[in-house]
Amino acid sequence: MCGCLILLLGAFFPRLALVVIAIANNEITRAFDGSWLLPFFGWLVLPYATLGYVLLHWWTGDVAGFDWLVVAFLFLVDVSSWFGGWNTRGQTRTVVVRG
Repeated sequence: MCGCLILLLGAFFPRLALVVIAIANNEITRAFDGSWLLPFFGWLVLPYATLGYVLLHWWTGDVAGFDWLVVAFLFLVDVSSWFGGWNTRGQTRTVVVRG
């Protein structure tokens, strides 16, 4: 499977990209040494960081050096998406339609 297609899909739908990787091949299993608990937690809570870790492990063979900076940046993207949604939840307007 083309890694570029997964990267493009993962930019907008990281959980779907992880499911496609899990169905197409066993890269998630190899990246996490056969564990299923950590990838499931990553799919649930930190999808961008998990997808980044799996893709870097797939492309480079091992996550080391600069790769960890990429995973850390994606972790910050995940955390900022959680807190960004939390901050804007009270800023929606309610429209009242009077008949």
